[in-house]
Amino acid sequence: PGIILIAINPYKPLPIYEEEVIQAYSGRELGDMDPHIFALAEEAFRQMVRFGKNQSLIISGESGAGKTVSAKYAMRFFTTVGGCWGDSSMEEKVLGSIPLMETFGNAKTTRNDNSSRFGKYLEIGFIQENVTGATIKTFLLEKSRV
Repeated sequence: PGIILIAINPYKPLPIYEEEVIQAYSGRELGDMDPHIFALAEEAFRQMVRFGKNQSLIISGESGAGKTVSAKYAMRFFTTVGGCWGDSSMEEKVLGSIPLMETFGNAKTTRNDNSSRFGKYLEIGFIQENVTGATIKTFLLEKSRV
């Protein structure tokens, strides 16, 4: 069991994801500030650096809940706090591939006109505290929706 954050998609831009907010959460203990995707990213980042062990952030929810956006915010946190190893455009390269992934594998369901049939697994590589790259893998969620 781990920490759970329930986030709601406001369907409009909010000023709670700016670089100043990233800096505010960077280096802070979990629970010192309000619940936020940056708080979870900081905790995972700190545990990875401190103990040298892989960490996972599982982002789940229904279509339109903001899963892809939450993943983007976590990636932005890691690249801002830890930096990128040798390539400052790493975040843009990884996140730039997400819209392409989103266009494939979607299906119409009774609850949603554009529901994804595939889950996405984003693995971010680090050397020390620097992001070195990422891979995105897709996996089939429901065979009945193929």
